[in-house]
Amino acid sequence: MKKISIFGATGSIGQSTIDLIARDPDAYDVVALTGGQNIGQLAKDARQLGADVAVTADPAHLDALRDALAGSGVEALAGPEAISAAAERPADWVMSAIVGAAGLAPGLKALQQGATLALANKESLVTAGRLIMRTARENNARILPVDSEHSAVFQGLVGEDMSAVERIIITASGGAFRDWSLEDMAQATPEQASSHPNWNMGQRITIDSASMFNKALEVIETKEFFECDHSMIEVLIHPESMIHAMVGFNDGALMAHVGPPDMRHAIGYALHWPERRKLPVERLDLAKIGTFNFRDPDLQRYPALRLAHEVLAQGGHAGAIFNAAKERALDGFLNRRIGFLQMAEVVEEVLDRLLASQCRKNDEMTLDTVLETDHLARRAADVVMAELNT
Repeated sequence: MKKISIFGATGSIGQSTIDLIARDPDAYDVVALTGGQNIGQLAKDARQLGADVAVTADPAHLDALRDALAGSGVEALAGPEAISAAAERPADWVMSAIVGAAGLAPGLKALQQGATLALANKESLVTAGRLIMRTARENNARILPVDSEHSAVFQGLVGEDMSAVERIIITASGGAFRDWSLEDMAQATPEQASSHPNWNMGQRITIDSASMFNKALEVIETKEFFECDHSMIEVLIHPESMIHAMVGFNDGALMAHVGPPDMRHAIGYALHWPERRKLPVERLDLAKIGTFNFRDPDLQRYPALRLAHEVLAQGGHAGAIFNAAKERALDGFLNRRIGFLQMAEVVEEVLDRLLASQCRKNDEMTLDTVLETDHLARRAADVVMAELNT
């Protein structure tokens, strides 16, 4: 029986993971589930799966969680420290699906226990790629990618030599505004940006898809996970979202991963690896689909992609600056402090200011230095947004 924990259990990735586990409950011993403010869902899942502990990130909801779990035998805890402590509980397989930089510390804790980390929290590799990969090596732990694009690349490399790879192409749907004019994008509202044409995801990642900041994070993640040169990484807009990534080899061949836009595919691959097992996902009818479309992204519309390559060229803690500034800019857009296109302006300005000040330029990367850089970048983003509104 595989001992598993799910961090970010109430989000879309966590719920898809639970869907797969609930189909074969006797195969899994659930150690810990964590969530945010959706206490009803967290308690329901913890009861259904017989988890040892359920943790809410918000201490204000601890009493509600305890009440919801009364009589179940599931321990209720709350707060970031409790989430980190839950990650220290022995598990064979851990889903890291907490959104944002908050997922970094529990992911590191899981790796330090030697667990297999199914990584859906892309911010971990963006902010601290070297630290994450080093921690995995030092503890004989394994990281399996759960982003659909990186899972696709990972699968395309099975049995292949990385030295034979010339290019890695990750695809993007283009999000809610892929056919909008720049003028219309400048006036876009959070409600309009929160509707994805293909994927069913949370609000923040859906808006990141519309701005391509999500894809920019994935470019950085690709470089860190596969340890390739960032010049090898390409992005193509693929509106159908059925080819998730392609790997190009030195003999001219392209290996493409094709599948429905259903995160249970990548989750299931990581859950059952190194085996392949039957999954409850759609089987594609290629004749009915007929055509796959591709186009190059317009960097004027999607400056986040340009910024991602600049971050990779800088190295060091630039990824932590980029991610923190992006998260605060997204907060600003959701709160209607700044416009949709101004998010990229904020991130670029924060990068320029902090990198010019040699922020953590040559420091060894540790959890403390990453978190301190994250704090500095968030504070700088707030300053920049205030300046935009004066």
